[in-house]
Amino acid sequence: MAVKILKKESLIPGRTSRLVLDAPHIAATAKPGHFIILRINENGERFPLTIADTDKENGTITIVYLVMGTSTTILEELKEGDEILDVCGPLGRPTHIINGGKQHKVICVGGGTGVAAMHHIAKGHHQAGNYVIAVIGARSKDLLLYYNELSKFCDEVLVATNDGSMGVQGMVTDPLIERLNQDKDIKEVVAIGPVPMMEAIAKLTKEYNVPTTVSLNSLMVDGMGMCGACRVTVDGETKFTCVDGPEFDGHKVDFVELKSRLSSFRDRETESLEHHKCQCGAH
Repeated sequence: MAVKILKKESLIPGRTSRLVLDAPHIAATAKPGHFIILRINENGERFPLTIADTDKENGTITIVYLVMGTSTTILEELKEGDEILDVCGPLGRPTHIINGGKQHKVICVGGGTGVAAMHHIAKGHHQAGNYVIAVIGARSKDLLLYYNELSKFCDEVLVATNDGSMGVQGMVTDPLIERLNQDKDIKEVVAIGPVPMMEAIAKLTKEYNVPTTVSLNSLMVDGMGMCGACRVTVDGETKFTCVDGPEFDGHKVDFVELKSRLSSFRDRETESLEHHKCQCGAH
């Protein structure tokens, strides 16, 4: 189904943008943790993006993307009022959220564009009445996403930047370690972001015996478990991110295999992007 772009906003110029899409059929049933699969035009590939927010009343969903490969480069070329040819969703399994009240403390960790996806999950925990601690990180203050949005409803927002321009200087694991040492009542941790970040967090929280959920960004094609492209090993068993996930127990994910699979088509992705740039230059 074709979907119109109602609003486009550059969050980090030339790097990260936010789109509000007119998608009442998705907004009506989408929950935290769900994702969509897009196909921009008839010649485009299908690729997934996690839903960053929904507005059921206005029938909209929000997505945030990093301009990285050919598909996101083409997506970035679209303007408000343009249409995306196909938007399918909501897909995947929603986040398992316990209505535990303020005594149920949840730490939601986000890095890079994963902060936007984490935002929807953190909001879900807040709406359930849980105590939400957001931990977000970036290389610098200028690259930090969703600080203001998370500050509106999270009980605490902790920030880490590589250069120390905001919050503590270091990685997101630094404020996370400090908080886990201070507070023995943390019930769970949710992490979304680059795979190395999620892997590091899962290793850390395992030492503290804190249940940890990670949202995986496996390669996908059909989004329905038929192609097998998004397979991942969890607790020694093969799972499909699109239908069994995208969220899994971070202590049981085979991150070594995941990283290997994600890099399988890196050369072809680079070649595709260069080809697109050449075509645009020819026009």
